[in-house]
Amino acid sequence: MRKPADMFDRDYEWTALERFVADEQPGATLGVVSGRRRQGKTFLLEAICAAAGGFYFGATEATDAESLRRVSVALTAHLRPASPFHFHGWAEVIDTLLGLGVERPVPVVIDEFPYLAKANPELPSIIQEALRPLREQRTASRTRLLLCGSALSFMGRILSGSAPLRGRAGLELLVRPLDYRLAAEFWGITDPRLALQVNAIVGGTPAYRREFARGDTPDGPDDFDDWVVRTVMNPETPLFREPRYLLAEEPELRDTALYLSVLAAVADGNATRGGIAGYLERKAPDIAHPITVLEDVGLLHRDADVFRDNRSTYRIAEPLIRFHHAIMRPVWDQLERPGSADRVWRASRRRFASNVLGPHFEQLCREWILHHADPALLEELPAKVGHGVVHDAATRTSHEIDVAVIGVADGGKPPLLAIGEAKWNDTMGAGHLDRLAHVRDVIARNGRYDTSRTKLLCFSGAGFNHKAAAAESDQVVLVDLPMLYG
Repeated sequence: MRKPADMFDRDYEWTALERFVADEQPGATLGVVSGRRRQGKTFLLEAICAAAGGFYFGATEATDAESLRRVSVALTAHLRPASPFHFHGWAEVIDTLLGLGVERPVPVVIDEFPYLAKANPELPSIIQEALRPLREQRTASRTRLLLCGSALSFMGRILSGSAPLRGRAGLELLVRPLDYRLAAEFWGITDPRLALQVNAIVGGTPAYRREFARGDTPDGPDDFDDWVVRTVMNPETPLFREPRYLLAEEPELRDTALYLSVLAAVADGNATRGGIAGYLERKAPDIAHPITVLEDVGLLHRDADVFRDNRSTYRIAEPLIRFHHAIMRPVWDQLERPGSADRVWRASRRRFASNVLGPHFEQLCREWILHHADPALLEELPAKVGHGVVHDAATRTSHEIDVAVIGVADGGKPPLLAIGEAKWNDTMGAGHLDRLAHVRDVIARNGRYDTSRTKLLCFSGAGFNHKAAAAESDQVVLVDLPMLYG
C-alpha cells in the first residue's frame, strides 16, 4: 500500500497499520489506535482505508440512536445494498462490519470510539462477544477492525485489567507527536536555535503548522518574536485558545479550575508534589487525584529521580499548554485586547527563557541521549535516562543533575554511564566540568553505582569557552545545538 505523498513521516505508524490490515490469516482481528488530538490519526486511518478499499466511520458526540442512524447511512453509501440499512443495535452493526471481510482482509475503522462508548457503555462488551474465538461470523471474516480515540484515559483502559476487550487486540498503536528533529524538518526550519525555540512552544503536533498556523513559520531567527506575536499570541488565530480547548475536550477533567491550577503550578516551576500543593495552598494528599488524572490524559508527565526511586518531579507534556500557563494565562485579560500581544511578549521573554526554554532544552538533551546519540558515545545502550538529585553526606549539600544515564546492571552495581548539565543561555566553561567531576566523586563515595566509566556531558545552547573546548576528550563530551539536531 502506498503511503500518501502529502503525509509527512509516519513511516513507522503506516508500516504497522499496513502489516495489520494486510494480514491474510483467517479470522477477524481487532486493533486499537490512540493518541492526543491533532496528531494526524484520522489522516492515517482514512488513508489506510482508501489504500485497501476499507470502510471508515467517524463518530460524533451524539445519542446512541443518532449514531446508529449515522452508521446505517454510512454503510448504505459504502455497500449500496438493494435496500438501505436501518440498524436497531450495535450487534447488527458489528456483524455487518465483519461481513465486509469475508472475501479478503478489509480495514474497518471506527474513529472517536469513546463517543460511542459514552452513549452506549455496553459497546465494548458487544464487540467482545462478536469477536468470540469460535463464533462463525468471526472465523469466516478477515475484517481488521480498528478502534480509534483521542481520550487517552479511556483508550488506556480499553485493553487493561478486566476490560471486556482485554486480550482481544492484535494491534495497539499510539500515534505520538513528532520528535524535535522531525518537527524541525516538518516546519521547514534549518537553524537549530530557532527550531528549538519554536518546538518549545508548539512541540511536534502536525496540525499546529498546517491548519492552526496556516503554514506561517518564522522567516529566520530575527522573525521569531514577530511570529510569536502574530501566530501564537494573536486572538485571531486558532493557536491562541487551543490550550483551553485541549482541556475542555478531555472528558475526565470535570473540575476544570483545579486542573488549570495544577498545570499553572508546574508551569511556575513547582515540579514536586509538595511544591504543587504549596502553590495551591492544599495538603499533598488533596492533589493526588488531579495529578493522576492529568497523567492519565497525557497532559502531565512524571519523571522519577534516577538516584531516588521514591522521589519524582512533574512536567507538562504538551509544550503549547506549558507556554499558555507560563506566559499567556497570567495576563489573559490583556492579551484579549487587540494590539496588546507585542507589549506582553516583550515583557515576558525573560520568563519564557527560564520557565519554558530552559526546562524544554533539558528534556531534549535527555531525548537526544535516549534516541539520537551515537551508541558508541556511551559504549552501551542506556537502561535509564533522566535527572536526579545527588546528596553529599559529608557537606550536607545536594547537587541537581540535569542528565543522568544509567546502564544495565550485569551482576554488580549498575553502571553510571554519564552525568550531564544543560544550560540554554550560558556559555559553559571549566567550572561546569569541575562541578560534574565533583558530583561524580560524590556518587562514587556513596557506593551505589559503578562510576569507573562515567562520562561528563555538557549541553549548551550558547556554546563553550576555550577552556571547556580544550578539556574535551573521550571522557568529556560537549554537545551544542548543531550536534543536538544532528
